Amino acid sequence: MSLGLAIIGYGKMGRLIAELAPEYGFDVRAKFTRGNNLHDAAIVPEFLRGVDAAVEFTAPDSAPDNLRRLTSLGINAVCGTTGWYEHLPAIHESVLAAGTGLVYSPNFSVGVNVFMRAVAHAACFFAKYPEYEAWGWEIHHAAKKDAPSGTLKKLAEEIRAAGYNRALTLTANRAGAHPGTHEIGFDSADDT
Repeated sequence: MSLGLAIIGYGKMGRLIAELAPEYGFDVRAKFTRGNNLHDAAIVPEFLRGVDAAVEFTAPDSAPDNLRRLTSLGINAVCGTTGWYEHLPAIHESVLAAGTGLVYSPNFSVGVNVFMRAVAHAACFFAKYPEYEAWGWEIHHAAKKDAPSGTLKKLAEEIRAAGYNRALTLTANRAGAHPGTHEIGFDSADDT
């Protein structure tokens, strides 16, 4: 028996999820795009029959309303949209009140999450050496909506959580069709 899935946001990620869903036991029963879900108007029970969970990959200004609507309808959600986290406390309350679940992350890539752990470990070490300055840089395709990305912000958060409390310069570039690269460095004149 397959699980019913709704895809909220049918851009690059939404289309990829729809393509891969059957291989992982999901039946895509609803697809919501900018064209058919303006202001979350289509996220209603009649369009979500048989849906067990939703995947939300839209835009920072759409995600909070989409997540509120999904939780109010008792639908668990996975959200890969970034740039909306200032609404997280209210969304958290909605999820608790509805008894649903929400998984969100600025990046679901295993490699990026391993990179985050490695960066945190390095930051813990470099925090002890005041001569080292930390920096982060990224490049993404020109259509990427947030700059810096949620991934770069999360990397900075990991650096801070590891005890590195000095200057941390973050730079973001948006150009062309680049899929995304993130770099973190700890630099000192002592090493030149």
